[in-house]
Amino acid sequence: MPDVAILGISGSLRAGSFNSALLRAAAELAPAAGITIEIASIRGIPLYDGDVEANHGMPPEVTALKDRIAASAGLLLVTPEYNNSIPGVMKNAIDWLSRPSKDIPRVFGERKVGLIGATIGPGGTALAQAAWLPVLRTLGVLPYFGARVGLREAAKSFDEDGKLIDPIARGLIEKFLTGFAAFVKR
Repeated sequence: MPDVAILGISGSLRAGSFNSALLRAAAELAPAAGITIEIASIRGIPLYDGDVEANHGMPPEVTALKDRIAASAGLLLVTPEYNNSIPGVMKNAIDWLSRPSKDIPRVFGERKVGLIGATIGPGGTALAQAAWLPVLRTLGVLPYFGARVGLREAAKSFDEDGKLIDPIARGLIEKFLTGFAAFVKR
């Protein structure tokens, strides 16, 4: 039975998102690596507004997600790549999750983080994953660099129901999860 709980978050809100499908595939494959991946969502997190924070405090969706991250052994971020960079909705969620700044150590400090992604283009989210590094450094997390998953031309890796059908992609995810699990357990 898996003994380490990872929280996975897709950076896409689209119902047919390949990144959400990638996260579901990772969650299905995780037990073989000795972990479980619990899926969380950024849906419902409003655009960051300092006035909202000052006048009304944290939105309940943010507080709940912060608590789930803080309770996890690790965090798996599944990032789309938009215009060769990070998706705005995911960055917005991180901006909320890092407020107030005194909460950063509780939520993110030295948390083990894996980063994977899928795109319909040929780049395989390499640029988005690189663009996340300064953000992750600022949050004080410990990123996993032992393997990469950046699915390119993702429409070929999933069927019309969002199920992973590409055996090469499956192998990449399994390799990533095995290494990430060992990294989190250290």
